[in-house]
Amino acid sequence: MGTGTPADGDFGALLHRLRRSAGLTQEELAQAAGISVRALSYMERGRSRGPQRRTVQALAAALRLSPQDARELERLASLGRPRRPGAAQVLPPAAASEAVAPAGAPDLLPRAPRGFHGRTAELAAVSRATAGEAPVCLVIGPAGVGKTALVLHWAHQNRAAFPDGRLHADLRGFGGTGEPSAMEVLREFLPALGVAHDRIPESVNGAAALFRSLAADRQLLVVLDNARDSEQVRPLLPGGRRCVTVVTSRHRLPGLIVTDTARPVAVDVLGPTDATMLLAEVLGAERVGAEPAAARRLAELCGGLPLALRVAAARLAQRPAWPLGAMATELSDETRRLSLLDVEDTGVRAALRLTLQQLPEDVTRFFAHLGCHPGTHVDRYAAAALADTDPAAAETCLERLAVAHLVTETAPGRWTMHDLVRLYARSLDAGPDALKRVLDHYLATGLAAVAAAEPGNEECFPLPKDFLPPASVREFSDRSAAVAWYAAERDDLTLAVAASHAAALHGRTWRIVLTLWPLIVWRVRDGWAPLLETALAAARADADQHGQSRILNVLGWVLIEEGRVPEALTHLEAARALASRAGDAVAEANALVVVAMAQAALGSLDDAAQGCERAVELARQAGDRTIEKLALQHLARHRADAGNWRQALDTATQALALHDRPGTTDIPRTLLLMIKGEALLGLGNATEGISQLDLAAREAESSGYDDGAVRALGALLRVSADAGHQARYDAALARLSTRT
Repeated sequence: MGTGTPADGDFGALLHRLRRSAGLTQEELAQAAGISVRALSYMERGRSRGPQRRTVQALAAALRLSPQDARELERLASLGRPRRPGAAQVLPPAAASEAVAPAGAPDLLPRAPRGFHGRTAELAAVSRATAGEAPVCLVIGPAGVGKTALVLHWAHQNRAAFPDGRLHADLRGFGGTGEPSAMEVLREFLPALGVAHDRIPESVNGAAALFRSLAADRQLLVVLDNARDSEQVRPLLPGGRRCVTVVTSRHRLPGLIVTDTARPVAVDVLGPTDATMLLAEVLGAERVGAEPAAARRLAELCGGLPLALRVAAARLAQRPAWPLGAMATELSDETRRLSLLDVEDTGVRAALRLTLQQLPEDVTRFFAHLGCHPGTHVDRYAAAALADTDPAAAETCLERLAVAHLVTETAPGRWTMHDLVRLYARSLDAGPDALKRVLDHYLATGLAAVAAAEPGNEECFPLPKDFLPPASVREFSDRSAAVAWYAAERDDLTLAVAASHAAALHGRTWRIVLTLWPLIVWRVRDGWAPLLETALAAARADADQHGQSRILNVLGWVLIEEGRVPEALTHLEAARALASRAGDAVAEANALVVVAMAQAALGSLDDAAQGCERAVELARQAGDRTIEKLALQHLARHRADAGNWRQALDTATQALALHDRPGTTDIPRTLLLMIKGEALLGLGNATEGISQLDLAAREAESSGYDDGAVRALGALLRVSADAGHQARYDAALARLSTRT
């Protein structure tokens, strides 16, 4: 474009010559000066002879002209400007050509934050991120975590590293007072660098180009605080080789990382020690030291969030005689915590509200639904159920919330909220049925996990009449996938049960607990009794006899494993009676099997064997091969414990023949292999007995059944002092002792 011949001996000719000397195309100069290529072409060709002073000044800056060349360019431009009669010039040509007045090193930094403590690792990370050529450091973190305080503390610590000036702008990306435009910020930066107000270019591009030109050879620090997005930041980047830019934001600003190689530094909440020390900085070490436990409790209730800690400290500072323990007691009330962590227009709720205001309406609604989750972690399926949407849409919203630091992805596909963020979400209106939807998600997913973990077993229960089916249910490829889900979700499932019980959704309460039975089988000594007692109370409130019988049965078995046999028998007899009255042969057979376990624990092995024989008959009458196999397994166990080795071997072999899924393993098969191995040892066949026990141990180890591995390897060690068996036993016992 613009290849016309420039006019001789005028402004256009000089501009053309200077551009060519600088090695710039018209497009490059136009972009740097913030003007159009057409306007530049008209100037060089003489069609525009008298451009405005600000345009000339932007061109001079973009061309990096010497003062002499800049004065000459302005002089020629002034000759071509129209003059009104009687109008006086604002400035003589010589003064107008001076774009930048002499000035000392500017310092626009706010004062250093008071009461700053800790953050050693983060300060070092900022120093690393600001090293090198023209670095852009991106300090990111949730609202109230102390990003600004961190950056200002670092900036004041490193003032000497920026002899040419320190600039600061609050971009108010998350404020309630409106964001400054890029032009408003540049109108603060340019005068600080010595540009007269009347010589600042009128366009953003022109002003930004002048800023970059002035910063090109300076050693400046530019702090851009509270940026909303990358677009807000880019016009304000100095670009000089020795300039350092530090940006803070509640958002991750991936665009700035892509286009400007910004180096992110994440800022998280304070640990207990630093949080307590922050309180001490505000309240005094003596006051905090007098109540160390209360101070740590306050830090915990504030979630280590510096904003919350400072608000709590401010309240305490106003009441010098008030104990820290009293404040901790008040904050322990979740219904009041957020209101106590607000002071005037400052506080956690205000900060979170402003963060949400920057998000699309659908993401904000989604966030409110997350507040109805009874646990601490969600996956995309649980989140979809809460918001009554599909998992893909839920994941998109979760990612948007993660960018805004309102949720954190703690593991692939699992998100959590800070405690105070969760309380804020719960204060929002999510509409009806969100809790029901997520409970029904857990029911549907639990049933899918049961089907994968124990294929071929009876259905746990019919679904509630008002069941709300989720849009999509997680699929499990095999038992290990199901057990991994159980292990990851156990705490949240327990919290879901508590929330369901508190909401008097009794039919859902006991059903969710029953979906956990494969995990209970695998980890029987993990303290299940309280959860099962909650389920039993719910089943009774729901007047569901089938549910009561099933829960009583599982509870009785757990109590046996805990050594509470008389208590277990009471529950088990009630379970058998309920099943018998209902004519439920399968449930009665199941109850008889567990009653037999209690009888065996009390030394009545003959009674236990008779009970299992009756259970086998009931299972065969009902045509349930799974319960038949289970009853035979326990019958073989009781016969082995009684020393009836031949009967035990025959019964175990008969039960193993019912295993109709070649190439797979399950807990009954592992236990039957153990019984078979013990029976063979009892009959004098040591080689085959050891082989069967080793097979049982290996199958238990490969499937994660640590309890079974400990039992099988323990039996092996009683007949073989093999060092390899001992090492495997110790490893399995360690896993069993440390799991949660």
